[in-house]
Amino acid sequence: MDKFLRKIFTIYFCCTAFVYAAAGDPATRFVYVGSTTDTAYKGALQGLEEANLQGEFLGQSYEMSVLSAADYTASALSGVQAAVVAADAETLLRMGRENPELPVLNVSLTDDDLRYRCLGNVLHVIPSDKMLRDAEAQWRKKKPESKAMARAWHPDFVKFAARDLNKRFLKNHAVKMDDRAWAGWAAVKMVTDTVARQDLKDRAALLTYLRTKLAFDGQKGLSMDFRPTGQLRQIILLVENDKIVAEAPVRGIAKPPTVESLGILDCPK
Repeated sequence: MDKFLRKIFTIYFCCTAFVYAAAGDPATRFVYVGSTTDTAYKGALQGLEEANLQGEFLGQSYEMSVLSAADYTASALSGVQAAVVAADAETLLRMGRENPELPVLNVSLTDDDLRYRCLGNVLHVIPSDKMLRDAEAQWRKKKPESKAMARAWHPDFVKFAARDLNKRFLKNHAVKMDDRAWAGWAAVKMVTDTVARQDLKDRAALLTYLRTKLAFDGQKGLSMDFRPTGQLRQIILLVENDKIVAEAPVRGIAKPPTVESLGILDCPK
């Protein structure tokens, strides 16, 4: 973590530490379920490192254990406040059903079907296939000849402090941040920010806050929250020849001209 960021955390958090937490609080525990070769894992580690740096000034700490999908059991999640999941759909759904009060954050699966399931504790940080398709369709109405592909993230994104996040990630992990890495980072970040600011340790209370009161920037320049489907509202990047050419919702095309023009809005009735 660079010295500039450390100074920023010092200035912002030292004056509010007494409000949010007392020194010596037990660690907030995450579990990561998936392969550690996935960039989502590196993103989650980045979020954990940043949270523990912040925690130095708040008397808080964060830990993350790792399970493969094959090794997952409900009992392994005892004492865990949140799960970051980069595994198959069966494992994700099983975790959601077997641990109904636990925030289960999907950082890898884009399947629309998982959003239609509308499990109350499964939160989709990664965009859905329909969000990506809608973003591409909007852009091609404006630029029919374009072959741009929709992405959740890109290592050349620079606005809204994204440049700094990309630099930190590249420095720490020697690879560029991609969609899954961003999702892993964002999943940890939104949970640790909530713990720090709301002093929530109970998993059910944490889940309720994430579902109903979250206002997360995520270096995308808007206040993101979760839809009834569990999908995180967010902008989508349009990338062609490995360069960002636009953002969706596409101005002048999207109807409505907001992120509500992207993806599945509601649960089936």
